[in-house]
Amino acid sequence: MAAERILIVDDEETLCEVLKLNLENEGYDVDVAFSAEQALGYNIKEYSLILLDIMMGEISGIKMAKMLKNDVATADIPIIFCTARDTEDDMVMGLNLGADDYIMKPYTVRNVIARVKSVLRRAASHKGSNVSAEKQNRLVVEGLCLDLEFKRCTVDGEEVKLARKEFELLAYLIQHRGKICSREQILNRVWSDEVVVLDRTIDVNITRLRSKIGAYGSYIVTRSGFGYGFRD
Repeated sequence: MAAERILIVDDEETLCEVLKLNLENEGYDVDVAFSAEQALGYNIKEYSLILLDIMMGEISGIKMAKMLKNDVATADIPIIFCTARDTEDDMVMGLNLGADDYIMKPYTVRNVIARVKSVLRRAASHKGSNVSAEKQNRLVVEGLCLDLEFKRCTVDGEEVKLARKEFELLAYLIQHRGKICSREQILNRVWSDEVVVLDRTIDVNITRLRSKIGAYGSYIVTRSGFGYGFRD
């Protein structure tokens, strides 16, 4: 079985080399980039996890994370921010972007390794969840089924009429089950073709979805200040 691949992105070269050595000793395949620009030249979608510093050059870690989370090919890759910025606002901003963990410098290598293992376990568990794509055009969660080709939603075998944005929003949340998606992520993915969209638009569509899909409405969770998700 191939080793899981980790990308370290940090402009502190000595720190990168120490992390690389210790993670490789744990059996991971590790690459290093000393800037976001260098990292974005790699084939990012091949990595299982990214350790990302916030304070870098022209492209900050925050900006790089936004780019990755807004690209369908890399949106699901776990990100752990490693940074000396330790204010609550920085932490919330990182988590709002979809980061899976946040480690403040200075940190111990032992702590980083423990966080890496934890995030990778969660990612593996999410992939093995009972959200099934029986065909590549279907999403199924117990009795809730979305047919992505025919744009049809059924609940326990009964068709439920969803508006286009309601359908796309539900599909997006299910595809990212077990994660909290920020408002920015949802707007960029579901309302990308709209010029101006109010945050309230998301709330209204969430309320409608909960009422339309019956018992499965409780699967849609709200995290105040963070966003929405579809629970495991």
